[in-house]
Amino acid sequence: MVETRLTRELETRELTGRPKQWQPASALPEPDKEPGYDYRWVRISSRAQNDPQNISSKLREGWEPVRIEEQPQFKMMVDPNSRFKDNVEVGGLLLCKIPSEFMDQRRKHYNDMNRVQIESVDNNFMRENDPRMPPFRERKSSASFGKGK
Repeated sequence: MVETRLTRELETRELTGRPKQWQPASALPEPDKEPGYDYRWVRISSRAQNDPQNISSKLREGWEPVRIEEQPQFKMMVDPNSRFKDNVEVGGLLLCKIPSEFMDQRRKHYNDMNRVQIESVDNNFMRENDPRMPPFRERKSSASFGKGK
């Protein structure tokens, strides 16, 4: 009894898997997330003009460029003329990562700043408020239809 290779080829995963559907290409591919890190695409150039101020500030903030070895699915996206040769760059954007705890601290910092500013505006508004002439007064209105009996 001779087995043919055809029967084995018909048992592939592609034939039993879900049919693929077309979808538009995303402008920026999503990296595989490493636990404990947040990812972001950081601008390094715009309209063929380098943006050293932006990348410098992000690096000082704690962002570090992702090496191509960490995200091998982006190997074809490496720009041979880039300043960041061993990193992932797409259209003037560099893939960077930062420890999640840094992002939590950053969120807390900006939330605190926002809360202080809101309190300041509220306090300033309340200081100028006079209870005899409130700038905002709840207004009630009613509408009735037809004749009441």
